[in-house]
Amino acid sequence: MIGRDLAVDLGTANTLVHVRGRGVCLDEPSVVAVSSATEEVLAVGAEAKAMIGRTPAGIRVVRPLRDGVIDDFEASERMLRAFIARVHRRRYFTKPRLVVCVPSGISAVERRSVQEAGYLAGARHVWIVDEPMAAAIGAGLPVHEPTGNMVVDVGGGTTEVAVISVGAVVASMSIRSAGDSIDQALVDWMAKEHDLLLGERTAENLKVSLGSAYPLPEELEAEVRGRDLTSGLPRSLTMTSSEVRRAMAQPVADIVDSVRTVLDKTPPELAGDIVDRGIVLTGGGALLRGLDELLRRETQIPVHVAQDPLECVARGAGKCVEELDVLRSVLLAESRRTA
Repeated sequence: MIGRDLAVDLGTANTLVHVRGRGVCLDEPSVVAVSSATEEVLAVGAEAKAMIGRTPAGIRVVRPLRDGVIDDFEASERMLRAFIARVHRRRYFTKPRLVVCVPSGISAVERRSVQEAGYLAGARHVWIVDEPMAAAIGAGLPVHEPTGNMVVDVGGGTTEVAVISVGAVVASMSIRSAGDSIDQALVDWMAKEHDLLLGERTAENLKVSLGSAYPLPEELEAEVRGRDLTSGLPRSLTMTSSEVRRAMAQPVADIVDSVRTVLDKTPPELAGDIVDRGIVLTGGGALLRGLDELLRRETQIPVHVAQDPLECVARGAGKCVEELDVLRSVLLAESRRTA
């Protein structure tokens, strides 16, 4: 049985797969390239992401998840099937059990579609776990103890903020301000302030190279290339990290506000625990320069960035697979409909 069970962090930006007994074995962008004529999948993951903005009319590149939920069901199922096949090289009848992470704020219908995609991809049982719970487990927080643990998971499509105690979420909030919102804010800013149209990947690279949530000791600068909206010709200009910070200000402020809102809903005893223990930052957004310092200044509470924040949710879901009997209580277990 070792190695047959899988945990999947089905993220808007990246999908990670944890294999029982082997750890995280796959980390690929959640992107699929499909032939418009035959509907054949031409590429998934990093290979498909490299095609964004560079394909002819006969090929469409799809991001099947938007804002943390499935936007294109068929593409999601085919992507998940391809990723499972990469890490689960066994005979076709050895179907794995699957734990899938989902945002805490999604509807029952959206949750069901994730489950159904897992079954169609070849799983024999699919369990669902909320992302903030998986992030807390992956960060090593004592989720089953009667103490307040606060986790802020800043992903690609959603930011999940939750306070966890005794194996359950006490207060939480899920907002659709996260990595994708920051990228879009940069695209809008460049179009408005500089009449320069950026591509999706260029905006993401700009965020990674210059992005910050708090003033840096030494500001950075880099050259950005795009299409001039007036002339239609390619153009480049030099951007500084301070201007990029201004462009990103609104989605970053939304993340800070969501943390304040959840703290306001937290019972006093648990709030006291959080002041002592601090807030744990996970997800790709935790790597944004100065986000921990901004949250620390705004809340007056210590903020810690988890070890390997990108893999935190996948590691937590993986622990659910490794210790299924112990952690079953945090899973939303449903069997596939037989009717």
